[in-house]
Amino acid sequence: MQQPKSFPFDIRDVEEQDNEEMLKYFSGIKAKHNIQVGPKKYLLFSDYKNEAENIYNLPLRPDDIFIVTYPRSGTTWTQAIVWLLTYGLDFTAANKTPLEERSIFFMLMHKDLIDELRKVHAGNEEKLKALELLRVPGTVQVAAMPSPRVIKTHLPMSLMPPSLPDSCKVVYVARDPRDVAVSYYHLTSEFQTFKFKGGFKSFWSLFVKDLVYWSPFFDHLKEAWEMRHHPNMMFLFYEELSQNLSATVKRIADYLGKEYTAKQLDELCTYIKFDNFKNNPSVSIDNWKELGIMASKGEFVRKGKSGGWRDYFDADMSKEAEEWIAKNLQNTDLRFPTVS
Repeated sequence: MQQPKSFPFDIRDVEEQDNEEMLKYFSGIKAKHNIQVGPKKYLLFSDYKNEAENIYNLPLRPDDIFIVTYPRSGTTWTQAIVWLLTYGLDFTAANKTPLEERSIFFMLMHKDLIDELRKVHAGNEEKLKALELLRVPGTVQVAAMPSPRVIKTHLPMSLMPPSLPDSCKVVYVARDPRDVAVSYYHLTSEFQTFKFKGGFKSFWSLFVKDLVYWSPFFDHLKEAWEMRHHPNMMFLFYEELSQNLSATVKRIADYLGKEYTAKQLDELCTYIKFDNFKNNPSVSIDNWKELGIMASKGEFVRKGKSGGWRDYFDADMSKEAEEWIAKNLQNTDLRFPTVS
């Protein structure tokens, strides 16, 4: 058996001034304890400390497929596509079993929140059982998955097992940061883990300072971009899915080595066309609403519109965003697709 590797990065608390700024807006249970990891200072919840080495040493299988994204970049959409391509377009199974059970979220831990919700649902055995499943660390859940595993994570490549992408395939999805910020703002406002209390301008201010979870945004993307020519790395843009779904699905199928007829791929595209996908109960995580993890009126899969950020940014914010993006794309050929 291979000797476990020591986790190579330091883990420290977020600096007091930055943490205080975050806590003005993030009031969720998990938001009380924030950490930064490694030289790039990836901002994560404190429960990551207990799992960092287990994640870094996760045994990989050659047929694993990792979906890696910064949050709100098209993760769920890509998950559904990759799972169906991997499992023979089994729409019946996809409709029957929630996506989060078929494709595990690597590093989803809600211990503090679950302890709180257990009090709310005391006596309801069904809900208590569902809550306990969410307490199980992602590494344990992933280890129990049958092959081939389709695994979702928001962790950057540098915090993943170091044999990636040599050992198995990775699909990395990036999205225009302005659209990411809008979608992430809504998510953090609706999830009990975050409980963001503020307007979009306040969220954007934190976003560009790398004071929201899984940031820094650009370091996250650049790590994968630098690996884009590796045969086991597919780097996708969300905008490719939203603007040319059929061609992008075909590219994903080819990358995964899956052969389907044009008719079969058309059926898949109809199934996962955004409006159909958004209304599919298997991806709406309604059970999280019932458990109290997400606001009852919240939408996990929102509008899916590329360029929708224009409805949220005033002239000053748009100028700031353009300058911030240009600054962070210096000395790299990474560019986001143009959306009219």
